[in-house]
Amino acid sequence: MNNLNSGEVVQIHSYKHDGNIHRAWQQTVVIENSNDLIIGANNKTKVTESDGRNWYTREPAVCYFYKNHWFNVIGMLRKDGVHYYCNLSSPYLFEEGTIKYIDYDLDVKVFPDFNFKILDRDEYDKHRKRMQYPPKIQAVIDQELQFLLNMINNREGPFRPGITEHWYRVYINNIIGGI
Repeated sequence: MNNLNSGEVVQIHSYKHDGNIHRAWQQTVVIENSNDLIIGANNKTKVTESDGRNWYTREPAVCYFYKNHWFNVIGMLRKDGVHYYCNLSSPYLFEEGTIKYIDYDLDVKVFPDFNFKILDRDEYDKHRKRMQYPPKIQAVIDQELQFLLNMINNREGPFRPGITEHWYRVYINNIIGGI
């Protein structure tokens, strides 16, 4: 386990397999840190793209970063319910005040009714060839995608009904309210 405490503000950096920065979130607030999982939350945080463009997230989000799984999950709280965006990625690494991971292109968008879409297969295929993803990584991505889809279908982890709303309340009541 790392030395992160609830309430600490950290950045999030997403890289590509070739080591280049892909995207950076200016801040997220740690609300839970365990041996396998960091949960953070943010609202209207600044995001910087690799080309220098900036934008701000539109809604509150709870982010789940795994130490032993090749994906992360962002639960976005919207008026019609929680929407999830799942990135197939390396397990996180925490260093220099930043949660870091490698984005492996494939994404899963999950709607409030738990229907989902797998996105960016073309981007995955293009980068897999161009950056020469090793066969072991390709196999892990395939395996972890199936694990993630099972979590979604079984409403486990971040997909358990009410859990993202719970963590957002912890963020608002205990973290933001305590600052």
